[in-house]
Amino acid sequence: MLRSLHIRDFVIVDQAEIPFTSGFTVFSGETGAGKSILIDALSLALGARGDTSVIRDGAPRADISAVFEPPASLHDWLNEHEFATDDDLILRRVIDAQGRSRSFINGLPVTLGQLRELAEHLVDIHGQHAHQSLLKAASQRELLDTQGGHLPLARQVQQAWQQWQQAEQNLAAALTNAASLQAAREQLEWQVTELEQLGMQENEWETLSAEHNRLAHAQALLDGANHALAALDHDSDQGSAMQALNSAAHAISQQLGHDPQLQGIYDAIESARISASEAVSDLNSYLDRLELEPERLAQAEQRLSTLFEAARKFKTEPEELHALFQSLTNQLNNSQAATDTEALARQRDTAAAEYQSQASLLSKARQKASKKISQQVTTAMQDLSMSGGSFEIQLSSCPPGSHGNESIEFLVAGHAGTSPKPLAKVASGGELARISLALSVIASQAARVPTLIFDEVDTGVGGAVAEVVGKLLSTLGNRHQVLCVTHLPQVAARGTHHYEVRKSSSDAGTLSQIEALDAEDRVNEIARMLGGLKITDTTRRHAREMLSGSQ
Repeated sequence: MLRSLHIRDFVIVDQAEIPFTSGFTVFSGETGAGKSILIDALSLALGARGDTSVIRDGAPRADISAVFEPPASLHDWLNEHEFATDDDLILRRVIDAQGRSRSFINGLPVTLGQLRELAEHLVDIHGQHAHQSLLKAASQRELLDTQGGHLPLARQVQQAWQQWQQAEQNLAAALTNAASLQAAREQLEWQVTELEQLGMQENEWETLSAEHNRLAHAQALLDGANHALAALDHDSDQGSAMQALNSAAHAISQQLGHDPQLQGIYDAIESARISASEAVSDLNSYLDRLELEPERLAQAEQRLSTLFEAARKFKTEPEELHALFQSLTNQLNNSQAATDTEALARQRDTAAAEYQSQASLLSKARQKASKKISQQVTTAMQDLSMSGGSFEIQLSSCPPGSHGNESIEFLVAGHAGTSPKPLAKVASGGELARISLALSVIASQAARVPTLIFDEVDTGVGGAVAEVVGKLLSTLGNRHQVLCVTHLPQVAARGTHHYEVRKSSSDAGTLSQIEALDAEDRVNEIARMLGGLKITDTTRRHAREMLSGSQ
C-alpha cells in the first residue's frame, strides 16, 4: 500500500507531502490545476521514462519519493536483492538539469529496470487515455492476454516464432548461397589440412625457442658453470670460496665462548657456507645433465624454420599458429553445418512444430479468457446506461505470426437487437469511455497489487452513469487502496478521503498545491464541481445531499 508521496520541483509543484491510507481516495480540482501531475510523479518513482521537461522552471532537479508498505509478494525479491522486508519501502527518483537520472530503493542506488520490477507488485495505473488505446488491435490483444493471465505463454509464442523464422532464413541462405558457401568451405578445408599436417602443439613455439636458445649456447653454459664451480670449491693458489667460509666459521666458533655477540656473525657465515655448499651440489648436477647436442640443435633450428614459414604463409605470428588452427577448425565445422541443407530443413521443421504447439496452447487460453471477459463486460454495461448492449471478443484465424494464429477484435452492440460490430466503428466517445471503465474495473478486481490508480477514466460519462462509476470505484476500495483523479462530483462524493489540487499564479510563476479537505471544504469542492465557479446555497445543499447519500 502507498503510504506517502513526496514531490519536490516537479512540473508546477514546488513541494508537496501527501499521506495516504487505505480505502478510496479522490483528487479533484479545476481543469489545468495539475491533478494528473500526481500520477505522473508517482509513475516516475516507479521507473517511468523522464527527462528535463519534468523539472520545475528555475529548479536544479526534480525529486520524487514514494513510501510503500511492501506486500508479501515482494519479500522474496527484496531478500534476493538484500533489502529489508519488515520496513517501509522507499522508492526515490531524481532527474537533474543535465538530464541525469538516478534511482534509489531505501537509499541504495538501483536501475530503472529494478524500479519497474517493483512497480508490477505495487501499483496498477489506468490512464485517462485508456479508452483511446482500446481502438488499437495491439492494445486489445495485450488486454486479453493480460486479463487472461497468459502473457508468459504469449511471450513464449513470440520467441518460438522468432526461432522458426531464423531457421527458415538459415535454410534459405544455404540454398541461395550454396556455391559461394561451398567455395568458402573448400578454402577452409585446405587451410585446416595444411595446419593439421604441421602438427603444431599448444605453446610449442615458446618451448622450442627456449630449447634452441639453450642448445645454441651450450658451450658458453658449460664454461660458465665450470668457472663458477671452480671458484666455489676447487683447490687453487688463491683458495676457494668454500675453503674461505669453512676457515672463517672455524675461527669464529672458537671465540663464541668469550663473546656471545659473535653468535650472529657466526650464524651469517654458517648460512653462507650452507648456501655455497648447495650451489656446489646444484652446479655438479647441472654439469652432469648439460651436453653439447649438435644434432638436436639442428633439429630445433629446422622446426623453427618450418613454423616461421607457415606463419608467413598464413600471415600471422608463429606463436599464433595453434590458435589459428583451432579457429579455422571451428569455422569449418560451422560452415559444414551451414551447408547441410537436410539438417537445416530438420531444424526448420522442429522450430515450426514447437511454434504450432505453443500457439495452439495460446489459442485455447485466449478462447477461454475471451468468453469470460465478454460476459463480465456485458454484465457491467447494463449498469452503465448501455442496457441491452453486449460486448464480444472475436478471435479469427489468421496466418501464423509472432502473436499467434488468430487476430483479436473487440465487438460491441450498444443496444438490444443490434449485432456486435467492431468497437472502432460503432462506439461513441461516451460508450467507449464506459466500456474502457468496465474493462479497467474488471481487470482490477482480479489484480494482486495493493494499489489501483484511475486517472480520469470517467471522462465522457455523467448523470446516473457517474453515480454507478462512483459506486464501482468505492466498492473496489473495499478490497484495494484506490486513488482516483476525477472531474465528476458523483465520483468525488464517494471517496473516503478527498484532496483538492489548486493552481495559483504570481510574479514568481505558476504553482500547483495539493490540500486535504475537511468536511466543510469538501462540501464547497463538490458544490464547485456541480455548479462551476459560482457556488450557491443550492449547490452546497446538493453537495451535502450527495455526500450524505454516499456514506
